[in-house]
Amino acid sequence: MHDPGPAFRALHKPGDPFILANAWDIGSARMLAALGAQAIGTTSAGYGFTLGLPDMGNLTRDQSLAHAADLVAATPLPVSGDFENGFGEAPETVAETIRLAAEAGLAGCSIEDTDLPGTDAYAFDLAVERVAAAASAARALPRDFFFLARADGVMNGAYDLKEAIRRIQAFEAAGADGVYVPLPVDMDGVKAVCAAVSVPVNVLVAGRFTAHGRADYAAAGAARLSLGSALARATHRLIHDTSNAMFRDGDFTGLSGISGDAVDALLQSGAR
Repeated sequence: MHDPGPAFRALHKPGDPFILANAWDIGSARMLAALGAQAIGTTSAGYGFTLGLPDMGNLTRDQSLAHAADLVAATPLPVSGDFENGFGEAPETVAETIRLAAEAGLAGCSIEDTDLPGTDAYAFDLAVERVAAAASAARALPRDFFFLARADGVMNGAYDLKEAIRRIQAFEAAGADGVYVPLPVDMDGVKAVCAAVSVPVNVLVAGRFTAHGRADYAAAGAARLSLGSALARATHRLIHDTSNAMFRDGDFTGLSGISGDAVDALLQSGAR
């Protein structure tokens, strides 16, 4: 089997971040590849939307692995999986998720510290134990695999930035290849996160953070910029706004899209 791990790991350069383009189906993955993406990420929320499911803890591990394998097969790019909390509380469950992610052909994956389906965070010691188990499983694989540990409590309102930094420093010590604190209030928070660890930092570009450009994130020290479900939500906003105009006002002007030939060409260009 081709090992996408080394190429994916090499993309992570603090101060020179690449964009992890989060796709939600084969078509979006191929379009992103054709348009210049260097790597593809899954998005649990975006994929869940295609199944009619709300965000946060509604996908099974089997669903997520099958979806990830589809994206791996769709393009020649390395793919990283958004695997929420690892699909279970026990460190052993998280370790098994890492092994299964590698078997699906992924170049890496992220695991968060949220006690899904709620928004509470796992206790500090358990959160670190889960990361240690995942990191150990990743290192025991027969090929390279980039494991990213997420501290989601700031985004979810479970703890503050000081606690997030305490956690990512412990995650680094436990063996995580990279860390991630989604939506740390502002750019000063991003800079503080990047300065707190020596491993690559992923930054979520969504919400208010879309006002900043790649150069800002490079200056802050980020190594990777992920979109999460932002691009999927942008397409849903188009559906929402265009449909409201049609059904309420009889206005069809929002339907002016790119040509079918252009889409066909992108799908072909981005395919494996």
